[in-house]
Amino acid sequence: MNFPKAMSEVRMESYEHWSWPGFLARSFSKTPRGLLIGFFVAAAVLLAGFFLIPSDRLFAAHRGPGAFYQLVPYVVMLVPALILFFFGAAILMQGAIRFWTESDSPLLRRPSGLGPCIRALRDSLTLKYLGGGGPGCYYASDRPSSVRRIFHSFVFWGFLLDLVSTTLAFVYQDFLHNLPPYPVISAPVICGIAGGVGLIVGTPGLIWFKLKSDRSQSANKAYGLDYVFLVFLGLTGLTGMLTLFLRSTPALGTMLIIHLGTVAALFATAPYGKFVHFVYRSLALVRYQIEAQNSPPQGGH
Repeated sequence: MNFPKAMSEVRMESYEHWSWPGFLARSFSKTPRGLLIGFFVAAAVLLAGFFLIPSDRLFAAHRGPGAFYQLVPYVVMLVPALILFFFGAAILMQGAIRFWTESDSPLLRRPSGLGPCIRALRDSLTLKYLGGGGPGCYYASDRPSSVRRIFHSFVFWGFLLDLVSTTLAFVYQDFLHNLPPYPVISAPVICGIAGGVGLIVGTPGLIWFKLKSDRSQSANKAYGLDYVFLVFLGLTGLTGMLTLFLRSTPALGTMLIIHLGTVAALFATAPYGKFVHFVYRSLALVRYQIEAQNSPPQGGH
């Protein structure tokens, strides 16, 4: 029995089972469908940007507060982003609820307090279970190594820092009434640069490991989901960094539209791709901590 492959196939079936609606949930078993969704969304954003923004405005240099909104109005940026965000959040939320309620473990029914959640959060943030028990994992090699964990940390923290950067930019604009673009030494830009570097370094590293790995150890469709997610995530980080570096040049309009397209593709495919692993893995860690806390002692201890 090929146990790793069997577990990978069960994981893909579980993702599809917990997701919704059915015709989109089948993206887990039909990778080209998820890829087409992402490219369709990205293409729609690119076409809308290049055809609706006058060329004299698109290819001109824009500087000063509100420069981005001289190209794309704030409402036009905000409304589609909110639709994609809340749609994805709703899909992930209902999947998380179905994942949790389908468990029949009596250990989960006992009050446990916040301790298990705090310990699970600690294990998630430190990527504890990618350590291979100490010396590292044997992924893609017959020798233990921590390199994959390092690349995974770059991607994990890079994504979180970009999320923090976006949140800080929202606070700066809507609460402090300070319009972007912001100085390089400002908190949103510092977090954005750190997050972008993390994604640019981490995603190619994980793709490289994926190319070297033994494909017989995982379900074939799992590889496709990994590549789609990593490519869109890496492109989001790369185009975001280019938008930052070119924001005072006539190339700003082009890079901004490309960046918005990649972000839209990432959020459109997130509920039907490898991103869901973050949700279910985090809940699994919480479940493990609750069961470990509530399980009866064994061996007289």
